[in-house]
Amino acid sequence: MTQTHRSPFLRGLAASLPIALGYAPIAFSFGIAATHIGLSLAQTAGLSLIVYSGAAQFMALAIIAAGASLPVAVLTLVLINLRHLIYGPTLMRAARPKAPLKIAWLWSFSLTDEVFAAALAAFSRGGVRFSESYMIGLGIGAYSSWVGGTVLGGLAGAGALDDFPALAAGLGFMLTALFLALLLAILSPRQIPVIAVAGVVTVVLMLTATTAVGIVGGMIAGALMGVLLPGEAVRPRDAEGADAV
Repeated sequence: MTQTHRSPFLRGLAASLPIALGYAPIAFSFGIAATHIGLSLAQTAGLSLIVYSGAAQFMALAIIAAGASLPVAVLTLVLINLRHLIYGPTLMRAARPKAPLKIAWLWSFSLTDEVFAAALAAFSRGGVRFSESYMIGLGIGAYSSWVGGTVLGGLAGAGALDDFPALAAGLGFMLTALFLALLLAILSPRQIPVIAVAGVVTVVLMLTATTAVGIVGGMIAGALMGVLLPGEAVRPRDAEGADAV
């Protein structure tokens, strides 16, 4: 079966492969880190099943290890994940006016940074038309890899990477590298100032305040820069003959 004749779900599942390959080792390292601070396998897997956010989950481990209060923990994790509020509305612009959105609650759960970037890149290039089935396939592949990697890491135990310090250090950068690769797929000259401003503000605030403040501040600065710049933003294009919902 060629890609052209695949169902939207299978095309989404195939598109999730690079994300799944990037998620598995990061999730594995999360599982190891979680068991290292004393979480059980069920608690470790539960974080990935319910929270499903790499940055928030690793931050949660740091908060738990530091013994922070529940209000501080909740506020920090909410601030880190505020950026996800813009993902759904942005992808809605890719939907045709009459595209059904009956199960948006299902596929929107899977909108991590990398899934969002991959979907937006596919729509922007014009090779894929917005489809809930495509989004579910894309999301399931990434989610399964994250949860599966977490369980394997939890089973491996706290000392699994003690003899491989270079590997442990490299795993920490894989999510960042994956997201940057997906970002470059949709990069245009107009977006460079937006990314530059967001990046600078994020770094400055992270160094002078906290990680959560840096992420939120960079997100707001990038959004404002995008609004202030003249011209049309890059909009996802409907491809002739692309799969419908």
